[in-house]
Amino acid sequence: MSERNGRDVFEYALLRVVPRVERGEQFNAGVVVYCRAQSFVAARTHLDERKLTALDPAADVAGVRAALRAVEGVCRGGADAGQAARDDAGRRFRWLIAPRSTVVQPGPVHTGLTADPEAEVERLLDLLVR
Repeated sequence: MSERNGRDVFEYALLRVVPRVERGEQFNAGVVVYCRAQSFVAARTHLDERKLTALDPAADVAGVRAALRAVEGVCRGGADAGQAARDDAGRRFRWLIAPRSTVVQPGPVHTGLTADPEAEVERLLDLLVR
């Protein structure tokens, strides 16, 4: 699963905000990227508060922002990010992309090839979220 013309396989999932789960309306607010060959996992987020409050004027903006920051924290690892953050990059990615019925939900997993997973996170955030 790695080294195709200097590029490695990576996986990514969008993070979607679903302000009112019962309505199913959603918008993209981040991306999580995992590259096994480089033991890399990272998330970048961007919350469009206008979209959030348009879908739910009573939305807990601070709570959604905190949930998105928590995903970034799990990717970074360390003691402050909870038990999942102490796992290896692959386990953290799998934990983050597990289906859940919350305001912040992962989308389906997609794959690609990259020479620079860190740059891929920023590219996907710009392309699919901002």
